Amino acid sequence: MINKKQDSKIKGFMSLIRPFTLLAPFIVSSSIIIASYVYMQVSLSFSQVLIFQILPASLSFVFLNGASNALNQATDYDADLISKPYRPIPKGIITKKEAITIAIIMYIGSFLIGAIIHPTFLMLLLFITFFTVTYSISPRMKDKLWFNQLWIGIPRGFLGILGSWSVFGSIMEPVPLTIACIAGLFLFGGSITKDISDKHADKIVGTKTLVIKYGEKKAAFIVLPFLFFPFILIPVFINIGFLPVYFWLLTFLAIPAFFIFKTMVEDQSKQFSLENTRAWSFMYITYFIFALSFSALTVAGTILQI
Repeated sequence: MINKKQDSKIKGFMSLIRPFTLLAPFIVSSSIIIASYVYMQVSLSFSQVLIFQILPASLSFVFLNGASNALNQATDYDADLISKPYRPIPKGIITKKEAITIAIIMYIGSFLIGAIIHPTFLMLLLFITFFTVTYSISPRMKDKLWFNQLWIGIPRGFLGILGSWSVFGSIMEPVPLTIACIAGLFLFGGSITKDISDKHADKIVGTKTLVIKYGEKKAAFIVLPFLFFPFILIPVFINIGFLPVYFWLLTFLAIPAFFIFKTMVEDQSKQFSLENTRAWSFMYITYFIFALSFSALTVAGTILQI
């Protein structure tokens, strides 16, 4: 029988790893892995690879993201006391030591699963880990202007896509490299959506962001090219042979990308229940659509030999 204290602890641990944000690595990684499976025309049955490769590889990304969330909350204690006092560490439900322990366990879990997939996949997980760890602890790139965005765009976008594709395909081919660049640039720009709700705390603790330096509206204009042009330039990538012709439909994602920008320049005082701004939520949804659309187009295009 779970008592009230234990129940509070379990809920605290769940809040620590932020389950909603774990949907992104699962949906994105599984979509890209399935795309690489079809694109590379792997001879093994789908049911076989689903159980032994697709789900484990996706789970390793989920563990990696959960570890990053836990470590980030452990090191963001001072800022969270100001802007997010409802989180489990400021509330005293979870200690910083417990959060770091959870992070280490989840990192190790991710590596163990990754080692089962193959060496290249594990190597990319380790590269991603380097960025997630140095984002939160020394040299703590989260506090450094521009680098804090780069340290999100590279691991969660560029390396995340390549890691997922590597389960079945080569990461040195034009398709995964181009899609990874699009994802990295999009997240580089979109990552400032989370800084809007944190701006007061970030200013007090010394974290430098575009939102603090330039204000919300000017920061939105600065990152607009990173949100908008990766999708607008897809026809160019197709024309030079980097992408198959059927990916032109991804160009339409420039529309929700522009909507993210529009939302950033509007009043962000009303927050969603997911503890962040509307722009942040729309950014995540757009990224989901990007991954799912890429996978669907790859499957359809390969089968139909477009």
